Amino acid sequence: MKVIITDDEIQIRKGLRMKIDWEEEGFNIVGEAANGKETLELLKKINVDVVITDVRMPIMDGIEFVKRCHIEHPDVKVIVLSGYSDFEYVRTSLVEGVKDYLLKPVAPDELIDALKRIQCEIEEEKKKQLETERMNRLVHNQLEEMKEQYLLHLVKEEWSELTIAIERLQQLQLAEFANINARVQFFTVEIRAFDSNPKLVKELWLPFSMLCKEISQDYKGTYSFYDASYANMLHFIHLIDSEDQNQTASIVQIIQRNVKKYLNVETVVGIGKIVTGITEFKTGYISALLSWSQSQPGTYSQVIDGTITKEIVEFSSSVEKKLVNSIENVNHDEFKKNMESILGESHNHSMMSFSFVANRILFLLGSLATKYDLDTNEMIWTCQQRIWELNAHKRVMEQLIELAELIIEKVKDARYSSNGLVIVENVRRYLDKHYASEISLTTLSEKFHINSAYLSEIFKQHVGKNFSDYLVELRMTNAREFLKDEQLKIIDVAYLAGFSNSGYFSTVFKKHFGQTPAEFRKSLQLNQSVR
Repeated sequence: MKVIITDDEIQIRKGLRMKIDWEEEGFNIVGEAANGKETLELLKKINVDVVITDVRMPIMDGIEFVKRCHIEHPDVKVIVLSGYSDFEYVRTSLVEGVKDYLLKPVAPDELIDALKRIQCEIEEEKKKQLETERMNRLVHNQLEEMKEQYLLHLVKEEWSELTIAIERLQQLQLAEFANINARVQFFTVEIRAFDSNPKLVKELWLPFSMLCKEISQDYKGTYSFYDASYANMLHFIHLIDSEDQNQTASIVQIIQRNVKKYLNVETVVGIGKIVTGITEFKTGYISALLSWSQSQPGTYSQVIDGTITKEIVEFSSSVEKKLVNSIENVNHDEFKKNMESILGESHNHSMMSFSFVANRILFLLGSLATKYDLDTNEMIWTCQQRIWELNAHKRVMEQLIELAELIIEKVKDARYSSNGLVIVENVRRYLDKHYASEISLTTLSEKFHINSAYLSEIFKQHVGKNFSDYLVELRMTNAREFLKDEQLKIIDVAYLAGFSNSGYFSTVFKKHFGQTPAEFRKSLQLNQSVR
């Protein structure tokens, strides 16, 4: 630990240096000063843990120095030395910031004891600080993960109410995307190693994703998210700045340059079309993937800009709803019929429009597979590769139907299992992921195509508590974790936990834990100060 000795007499300073073996005791004298003013100047230049200062000094005495030091450098610990005649006065009159008072001439063992006490205190403070930082990181990471999950939810899964989606974006501190006129652009980045070494790519995935996230944080309205269906790829959403329409290209260049510089791997980037509002997120995301799919094989960096292609493909929500209903109603023939009506030869699709529509259907099937806890990533990836081949229309349709039939069988098992356990587990997984959304038994029964009364009955039978109690407990558990981050206001925690009203949130929290959110947060602070 670093120490400064302050005394206007050189001999006193030398004497203090010689009293103990500073290095052996774990200390390092990094500077000396003749008065308080000189010491404050040193503190501006050097990181110091302890200052040992005399009381009587010219220009700025010890008492004035302690007052200034406590304000300007609150983490610095001060030991005050004084002569016999001043000792009682000094001990009773000094302000905060003094950790010990020693009578001159200082005995070596007294000096060592005082330094050791301060050393223990500093170490304990550092432990508490590290623990606080660790907890803040955990909560911050949890919030960032929730943001990523919700962005993925918006581009891939169903969401029925626009107002709820907008509200959720605001709660997750993604308000810039809540504006229905917000213009955004998606781009997707794949890393490619030399000789297509899968082991190397796997080893570099974490540093690659961390580097990309760090870069995206430098640009307002830019976030990254991961989609398990696409290996070795990270996806980005970027809010278009009216003053800088070409910022996406700049971000892409910086990502490619830094990935090459620090990781020595190549990147292939697909830039999607600019779209407006949440309802177009899926279109923008798929257009980025389609751009990427036009890349050349081989290990060299590429950028494919999809904004150059002007073709626009329509895919209405009513068409999507028909496909979903045919699967949820366990109707193989209906799904095939709907597929033919969308992708059949009578439509005379261009290669680009066929790929776009096929991707929309693939995304839809991927969301349904996730909903029913069906691992289809490998199958989805195979189908995706077929789509990107751009000349395998018939095989693409066959694989989409095959995937749909697999999901239909899973739906059938869940819907008609004798005790309802499968569907209850699916509902629980959905709640664990979407607990902060507007959820009711009615919306769940509609989402899983099951009678609400029957769902209520089997949920309580298998979980041991009714749906509403389970949801409240889930929200409370997560709210308690969010409260550990003091940067989040209580109203922010309420929103993140799924409450639109902070007053009601406080009432429920107190009923659940016996104290209000503010009292819980205060108890955490007290516990940290006691440790």
